Amino acid sequence: MRAERRHVRRHETLAAARWLTASLALTLAGCGGINLRPDASLPPPLMQPLPTSVALVLPAELRNYVHKETRWGTDWKIELGPGHMHLYREVFKDSFRQVSEFKDLAAAQADDKVKAIFEPTIDQYSFVTDRDTGGRYFAVTVRYRINLYTPHGDKLDTLTLTGYGSALAKGMSNGRPLERATLAAMRDAAAKFLVQFPGQPPGQALARDEALTVQPSVASADGPQIEAVPIQENPDADPPQVQLPAAPAVIPAPAPAVPGATPPQSGA
Repeated sequence: MRAERRHVRRHETLAAARWLTASLALTLAGCGGINLRPDASLPPPLMQPLPTSVALVLPAELRNYVHKETRWGTDWKIELGPGHMHLYREVFKDSFRQVSEFKDLAAAQADDKVKAIFEPTIDQYSFVTDRDTGGRYFAVTVRYRINLYTPHGDKLDTLTLTGYGSALAKGMSNGRPLERATLAAMRDAAAKFLVQFPGQPPGQALARDEALTVQPSVASADGPQIEAVPIQENPDADPPQVQLPAAPAVIPAPAPAVPGATPPQSGA
């Protein structure tokens, strides 16, 4: 009988502790909101950079990108600009032999050594919280556009790709799981670019160290999508290494955005 009573009391104590933890987490989330600044790091890819020189333009729109949203009474502020500047520097350093960085297209055009100009932007950021998923996980979708120009500044194409990430909901902080899901989405998009861009026509030209030129028969305002099956990543494990396939990957239709998302807001 005494053993049963001790078991009941222990169960009641654990239940009360869980309730207190959840209540405290909600209280903390509602006070002052949650501010995040995700900054992803990539493992060294198992591939050789393309033997050419390119320009990377990181515009103010990307450098200052901030997503603000109110969800379930909590104000979220996710500063995506600084982390993406770091991410793109790593991705392009691993993709090309020589990368010169500029703040605008006009400055990049003045460099007569580059064979192409890349200008990445964030098209949309959306997420769902553990309350949206029944207390199980956080999920993030980030959609990107990369404007591709000739060395003379003529627009050749626009590459589009989407990163997906998720993280289990655990602990008292709502911020940490969303940050992990965002980092996973950023690494997912980076892996897709590293693996699939060399198989695209511009990538094949740059692999021959040829300067990109506009061909009227193939130029378009909205170019091919760099899209692959989302990487299934253990939120507690290091990101997987990227290995270049022998042949270009098949590019299926893009997956739908995360349900329940709210359109992002970006500000300077």
